[in-house]
Amino acid sequence: MALLVHKYGGTSMGSTERIRNVAKRVAKWARAGHQMVVVPSAMSGETNRLLGLAAKLAPAGATQDNGRELDMIAATGEQVSVGLLAIALQAEGIAAVSYAGWQVPITTDSAFTKARIKSIDERRVKADLAAGKVVVIAGFQGVDAQGNVTTLGRGGSDTSAVAVAVAVRAAECLIYTDVDGVYTTDPRVVPEARRLKTISFEEMLEMASLGSKVLQIRSVEFAGKYRVPLRVLSSFTPWDIAIEDEAVSGTLITFEEDEKMEQAIVSGIAFNRDEAKISLLGVTDKPGIAHQILGPVAQANIDVDVIIQNVSHQGRTDFSFTVHRNDYARTMELLKTSVVPKTGAADLIGDPKICKVSIVGIGMRSHVGVASKMFAVLSEEGINIQMITTSEIKTSVVIDEKYMELAVRALHKAFDLEQSPP
Repeated sequence: MALLVHKYGGTSMGSTERIRNVAKRVAKWARAGHQMVVVPSAMSGETNRLLGLAAKLAPAGATQDNGRELDMIAATGEQVSVGLLAIALQAEGIAAVSYAGWQVPITTDSAFTKARIKSIDERRVKADLAAGKVVVIAGFQGVDAQGNVTTLGRGGSDTSAVAVAVAVRAAECLIYTDVDGVYTTDPRVVPEARRLKTISFEEMLEMASLGSKVLQIRSVEFAGKYRVPLRVLSSFTPWDIAIEDEAVSGTLITFEEDEKMEQAIVSGIAFNRDEAKISLLGVTDKPGIAHQILGPVAQANIDVDVIIQNVSHQGRTDFSFTVHRNDYARTMELLKTSVVPKTGAADLIGDPKICKVSIVGIGMRSHVGVASKMFAVLSEEGINIQMITTSEIKTSVVIDEKYMELAVRALHKAFDLEQSPP
């Protein structure tokens, strides 16, 4: 039998009844002879509740300066979950033990609220597994070199689960969520969207970075780097479903590109509503101008996505880029006060109502005309493309937000993504 890691999200852990169902599911796998490590999230809504309490006590805007204390508070949500799940497993007659991140320990850097895992000492976990116990480890958290509790940022339990799977050399990491796999696009936008049986790590990485909310991007990066097979599946299927059926359900994210994968030119359509576009018009076209514009933005810890610099005309050029919509106002103010005066830009304009739509597929490497087809489809729908960016396996366009759903539906149909693969 195999050593497996199960990860359960906040919705799966949302009540004592759901925790009991998780325990029954894990117990089923343990009774079948598998060694089990379980990484649960906090109960749904609990992290927001805890951070909301902190916000009420802190002066306006001061919570961002209290990273250490926020991590101390937020980490308790997962600590409650692991204790409850261990008790539920014991009630099922399964020997189980729970650990907070610092007890394993899962060692991280000291970047509070967005820490990164540096190492995991697997010896305690391995000893418990050898003793026949199910090990329940708090996701989303760790401890730094000074003994401070840290958290990994939103969605960090996915990363915790994959990192634990790497440390214990698990055969597979199963991510249980409130959806039953990875779809060609969001079924709420395109009801005909099809669940994928398999998807490559490269494609999943692009999908996660481009707006797909199924998995946190850092967890996919971790899995790809250490070649850990991931499976995304639903925790709302009956817990007593046959193991042989459950083991092949959902979507397998794999590092092996089989022939069927290569036949699929486009595997999915990703989109992101939370984009804003900023343009500096008439800046001097000279070496270092991009750094003059984006350097201060990077120093303000603002992520930049798509970047375009137009052709120079009479020594002047236009420079456009996109940021997350939450950073739009801050970026505009920063550019207005610090960048425009230094660059001599003729004007600064912005648009917080744009979105990014992307086609993704490893088959794009070996097929020509894919981007051209995408542009033709959007043209036929009367959708203007404002910016374009590409990689080997994706093409992304920035368009007006009001056309997003139309674009996604049209592209999904044009690339026959509702059809079963040959």
